Amino acid sequence: MAVAGAVDTIAHNIQLAVAPVFLLAGIGSILNVMAQRLARVVDRARRLESEIPGYPSTRREDAMRELVLLDRRMRAANRAILLCTSSALLVCVTVALLFVGDLFPVRSPLLVALLFIAAMLLLIVGLALFLYEVQLALKTVQRRAQSMIEK
Repeated sequence: MAVAGAVDTIAHNIQLAVAPVFLLAGIGSILNVMAQRLARVVDRARRLESEIPGYPSTRREDAMRELVLLDRRMRAANRAILLCTSSALLVCVTVALLFVGDLFPVRSPLLVALLFIAAMLLLIVGLALFLYEVQLALKTVQRRAQSMIEK
């Protein structure tokens, strides 16, 4: 009978860990999108930097303004990636504590709750920064379109 109880306990722990694992999969997908966006911004900045010397002075000023916006986008995307990755790490620690806490007599429900709350807060701020980066991207496109209309 003791073996059946242990199996039930392990099955219960696995059930508790499934929801955070799905959360990890979602965070992984978000990180993939963020990393791709960051790579595109870096590529655009590198190309623009290499082309600037050949631009006439008016176009050079526009390119420099765009580089400033691209730098802001890179910083926002990088911070968003850092925060979301930190969130994923805290979710992993939470899952580990759920298992360890049930296998050993040390119980830490408050720690598990605080870690999960911290993970959610990091994810929220990371997503807010990602939204900010998207808004900066729109501003960059709008400025580029406006400068083409003016010419």
